[in-house]
Formats: sequence, structure tokens, C-alpha cells
Amino acid sequence: MLLIYSNAESWAGLSAEQRDGLAEAHETLSRELTEQGLLVSAAGLADPITTRTVQVRDDTTTTTDGPYAEAKEHLAGFYLVECDDIDQAIAYAARMPDAEYVAVEVRPVMDTSGLEM
Repeated sequence: MLLIYSNAESWAGLSAEQRDGLAEAHETLSRELTEQGLLVSAAGLADPITTRTVQVRDDTTTTTDGPYAEAKEHLAGFYLVECDDIDQAIAYAARMPDAEYVAVEVRPVMDTSGLEM
């Protein structure tokens, strides 16, 4: 899974032309991955202000507004891609335009056997 991170400051610092370039680069990469039969799923995520963190402690459910992590960055979207190995996934992550501004994390999806843990 290619996890795209962003933050409000880096997004606000982009020009309209840079934002359009990001969108075009994502469209190009999505089309290529689809044509190669590698794209399983991809989506952007809603603004972090809509996030709720849920915890259950001693059978009591609590929710808090916003992401739980104490960081400026937030998970902004993802691509789920079938790759032959980690190097291929890293190569695709490096092509994500977001990697130039914040970060793209590469993380294998856990197989049902759970051997990745």
C-alpha cells in the first residue's frame, strides 16, 4: 500500500499550477497502474477535521475529534497496488508527486497468514 501524507502548511504553500500538476500526475499514474493491471484501489481521504478517533477502554467507547497522532502530517490518501516486490512499490511511491512535498509511505498489506508482523 502506498500511503500519501500531507499537511495543511505544505498544501497551502502550493500554487494553483502546482496543485493542478499534482492532480494530473495522479491521473497519469492511476491510468498507468490500471493499464498494467496493478491498481487494486486508490482514494483520497477527507480533510482531517472530519476525523474521529475511537477507543474502547473497560467496555467504554470514547471518541475524540481529529487524528490521534501528535503530528502536522496526516494520511491524505492511498493506492493499493499489486507489486512483485518492495523495490517495485518504492519505485511507484517515488513517482507520486506528493513525495516531493511531504511523504509517501510504502507498507505491505498483511497477508491472512499474518507472517508480516
